[in-house]
Amino acid sequence: MRRHGLAPVVLAAGALALVGLPLAGLAQRVPWSTIGTDLRQHEALQALRLSVVCSLGALALSAVLGLPLAWVLARHRFPGRSLARALVTLPMVVPPVVGGIALLYAFGRRGFAGRWLYAVTGWRLPFTAGGAILAETFVAMPFLVVTAEAAFRSHDRRAEEAAATLGASPAYRFRRVTLPAVAPSLAAGAALCWARALGEFGATITFAGNFPGTTQTMPLAIYLDIESGNDGVALALSLVLLVVSLLVLVTLRDRWLGGS
Repeated sequence: MRRHGLAPVVLAAGALALVGLPLAGLAQRVPWSTIGTDLRQHEALQALRLSVVCSLGALALSAVLGLPLAWVLARHRFPGRSLARALVTLPMVVPPVVGGIALLYAFGRRGFAGRWLYAVTGWRLPFTAGGAILAETFVAMPFLVVTAEAAFRSHDRRAEEAAATLGASPAYRFRRVTLPAVAPSLAAGAALCWARALGEFGATITFAGNFPGTTQTMPLAIYLDIESGNDGVALALSLVLLVVSLLVLVTLRDRWLGGS
């Protein structure tokens, strides 16, 4: 290997080691002989079930709210569009615990929106499963919006224009022309959104609390088990999250992002 090409290889190996060694350390500590028993414990099953329910709920809410927003950002020019785009992506860089505090002051019983919501409907979001879904949506929806906006913006509109000349309505063009064309990108964004919701911790514990069977998702159960010395369940759940995240990323790379 030429001398000038050695430095990038060494630095790349260092980057891989920085990511890979902690994961190897986790895999080395997992009690493989008892992992099935650990995952079948009641608290682990509760956390697994709640994580699936809340992450799918967050994905559904993100799709209902995020896809129209992505469409508007991609296809319409309006005053404040740059600010709207910045607000959408802000949860990707803001510490999740800050997001949880913001949600608490907005949707808590004394929050400006939560007070109105409770007075009108009697619903309260903090420290409930609904609150966990809202917290996960807050941090995960930007991944879907950013991906969908890029797909809508880069989509060739000539097929839509041809359908319009044939008398197709805007709704029909969107449903039968645009959506099939951008479906792989939307699937990628949805997978990233779901995986981010599944692994959410900071906003969830701040806004929804850590109540077994109600708001204690897998990341929260892992934290509590590590603190209490129950390493077996914590490591087993950590492995589940790690495997799911890895499968999502590998699938995205190979199927949608042009990996080889």
